[in-house]
This record gives sequence, structure tokens and C-alpha cells, in this order.
Amino acid sequence: MQTTERRYDIDWVRVIAIGLLIFYHISIAFQPWGIFLQFIQSDKPIESLWIPMSLLNIWRIPLLFFVSGMGVSFAIRKRSWKQLILERSRRILIPFVFGIGCIVPLHYLLWQKYYNQDITYVFHPSHLWFLGNIFIYVMVLSPLFFYLKLKEKGRVQLFLSKLFRTPLGLLIIVAAMVLEVMLIRPETYETYSLTLHGFLLGLLAFLFGFMGVQSGPAFWNTVKKWRWILFILAVGLFLVRNYVFELNSPNYLKAIESCSWIFAVFGFAYRHLNRPGTTLSYLSQAAYPVYILHMLFLYLGSSLILPMEISPGLRFFLVVTFTALGCFTSFELLKKVGILRILFGLKPKP
Repeated sequence: MQTTERRYDIDWVRVIAIGLLIFYHISIAFQPWGIFLQFIQSDKPIESLWIPMSLLNIWRIPLLFFVSGMGVSFAIRKRSWKQLILERSRRILIPFVFGIGCIVPLHYLLWQKYYNQDITYVFHPSHLWFLGNIFIYVMVLSPLFFYLKLKEKGRVQLFLSKLFRTPLGLLIIVAAMVLEVMLIRPETYETYSLTLHGFLLGLLAFLFGFMGVQSGPAFWNTVKKWRWILFILAVGLFLVRNYVFELNSPNYLKAIESCSWIFAVFGFAYRHLNRPGTTLSYLSQAAYPVYILHMLFLYLGSSLILPMEISPGLRFFLVVTFTALGCFTSFELLKKVGILRILFGLKPKP
């Protein structure tokens, strides 16, 4: 099994997934229902954005949970149980508590001011909710993970390797995801934040992400070999969801489509993106702080730009630009300050 090689494709997938999440959140501001999710909403919506948003919506969050589980699988190779908990507390728990206490209230303040609401302090996870989930998953699953580490050459390891050498391993993951929605029966598959469905779906994705890495090359070779079939299946299921079910297909079909997209992404990334680069190095470090900050600059940019009498397309471009510039400028500043590096989940300054 590969034990020391850094997987740049997984770093790329993480960066791309966070970028897609930010695009999705900006697009909410241009939907006619954005205000109901407490986004500052454009009075001139771009409803055509809902098609790509719907395509992303059923796999953007599960993909991040898969990647997070993979990250833990790599992390425990060089850490003890105590070291892992301390490291994840510093990288996840501290930014989570800081974010919901100091960053999230600021974008709620902007929303309240824009819509002339009573100004109140809002202590809420908001877009950071999945960080809390990941920390819980680490705490709950660590005993299993370290047991598997001790038995790295044992029967479980051999079983995972054999299982993921064929599409049967992928089918088992799909079956587990389908079983979850059949048992929990969420009102909508895409409702992840602070729901039982979102918690269990994330738990399964986190666990299977860990197991995928533990299987050695088997999982990666399988998704690479079948990537085009998985991609075609994902596109086909999306077309069925769009044209047959008007984007509201049964949850079990959404679960299958979600897994197909995720496996295809891993397959193409493993084939084409497993190489280092200065761009990846920069974006990989910036991704976490940028995600923590992006809602603040999205709301600030929306409050300044959306009242302008300009076309919706230009508004969207300006909000995207403002959000990106605000986030990356802040990252350049905060990465120079030791205490801010810790609060935003970066490694301590050398």
C-alpha cells in the first residue's frame, strides 16, 4: 500500500470542492428565494443559474466529507491517537468555534442592516456547520481507524484491497447511501445542514473515504478505470432528474447520481491531477481561510453591488470578484500573524 506518497489529486479535489461551494453560495444571492435562506438577494435574479446549482447540489457536500475521511487516513500514518485529536482540535475545532462566534455574526449583521432588521448577535454555525460534523466523526471513528492502522497488514486490509479492485466495492458504497435515504427519508436529499440526514450521510462518506485510502491502490485504480462510465451514468441520471422529474427525482436516484459524480471526480483527478505545482500549493493553503471568510465578503459585496442599476450578469461578476479579492487579500494578511493562523486553521508559522 502507498504510505508516503503525497496525493496531489486529493488536494486538488478539496480545493475544487471548496471553490464550487463558494460559487454555489454566491449563486443563491441571485435566486428568487435567496432571502428565505437569509442571503442578501438581488432584485434581478438569474434563474438560469439554478441548473448548474442543481447539478452540484447533490454531491458538493458529500464530496468534501469523502475528502475529509481520506485526509484522516493519511494523517494517522504519522500520528498517534492523542496527536490526531490535538491536531484536529487545532485545525478544525478552534476555527469552528472562532468562526461561529466572530465571523458568522458579522455577515448576519450585514443582512440585518440591509433589510432593516433589529440588530442582534447571532451565534450560529451557518456555513461552518460541516466543520463541527467532521470533528465529531474524528472523535467517534478514531478507535476504529487506529485499530485498522494496527492491523494494516491484516485480514481487514486485504479484504478492502480485494473489495475495491472491482466495481463491487463502489456498489457497496452506493447501497449504503441509498439505504440511508430510504431509512431516514429526508424531505429533500440536498438538506444537509444540521439535519440527521446530513449527519449520517457525512458519516458514511467520511468512513468510506477513509476506507478508500486504506485499500491502497485498489480504490483509485477502479475509479480511474471506470471514470468515463461513471461520468456518463452521472450525466444520464442528471438528465433524467432534470427532464423527467423536474429536478425532484426520488432520493434513492439522487443518492446513486451523487455517488456517480463523486467517483467520476476521483477517477479523473487521479488520472490527470496527481502532480505538484505552485498554484496547488498556494490554493491548498488558502482554501480553508477563504471558505471561513467568504460569506462575510459575499454579504458585504452584495450589500454594496446589488442595489446598483446594472445588469444581473454584471452584478454577478462584480460580486464574485469582490468576494474573491476580499478573501484572498485577507488571507495574505492573516497568514502573517501567528494567532490568526491558528484561528483560521493554518499550521503555526515556522
